[in-house]
Amino acid sequence: MRIVALSLLLLLNLTLAGCQSKAAKVKKLVDQYNAEYPPYAKACLDEDMTSGASRMLTGEKLTPEQIAALEAKKKERDARCKPEADRLAQLQKEILAAQQ
Repeated sequence: MRIVALSLLLLLNLTLAGCQSKAAKVKKLVDQYNAEYPPYAKACLDEDMTSGASRMLTGEKLTPEQIAALEAKKKERDARCKPEADRLAQLQKEILAAQQ
């Protein structure tokens, strides 16, 4: 009986330690994501970058030159921001996996 009680106590301690380390891993990943997202959002999701889309949605007519300039800006932004967007997406996947 004493062996069973000690075994259960040991198992409980190991389980609690595993949960704490899992929670610590999730917290570390979330903190990392929260630190990396604001600079990404400012650089890549800023309203200046989407102002052309806003103008188009309001019905404002854009010249072909303005459209070409907006498309060029979008291509440049996508090329510049894709690595960081991919990195943040990977962090999100790791957070979800760690929470399972």
